[in-house]
Amino acid sequence: MRKMFLLFSHTLTDAQKNDAKNSFEIEEFVPLPKELQKLWSNIPPQLKKLDEYLKPIKEFLKQNAKNGDYVLIQGDFGGCYEMVNYAKTLGLKAVHATTTRNVQEKTVNGKVEKFSVFEHVMFREY
Repeated sequence: MRKMFLLFSHTLTDAQKNDAKNSFEIEEFVPLPKELQKLWSNIPPQLKKLDEYLKPIKEFLKQNAKNGDYVLIQGDFGGCYEMVNYAKTLGLKAVHATTTRNVQEKTVNGKVEKFSVFEHVMFREY
């Protein structure tokens, strides 16, 4: 059974789930446990190095993922870099989602407001 571990701060859309199932034969999506999700979503910007900070997330992957599983990694650039490199040492396939952005303009009370709608396109391997 192939799994996709979720290291990002959003909820997968139906389009993303379907793409992962069809493209990678994903059978199970594994979110981070609540305490690890909080760590991932709130990486302190003042930290000079992230290796110690990310250690609990690395341990979670090491204990739960197996060679050939996927990891969706998006978020803090430094955190992504660290986790992509780590995931590869475990034989995991690190991916990120690509999107198209459709901008819509509306006039509201005499002011022009722009709205961006993002649509999933595909997953790209790091």
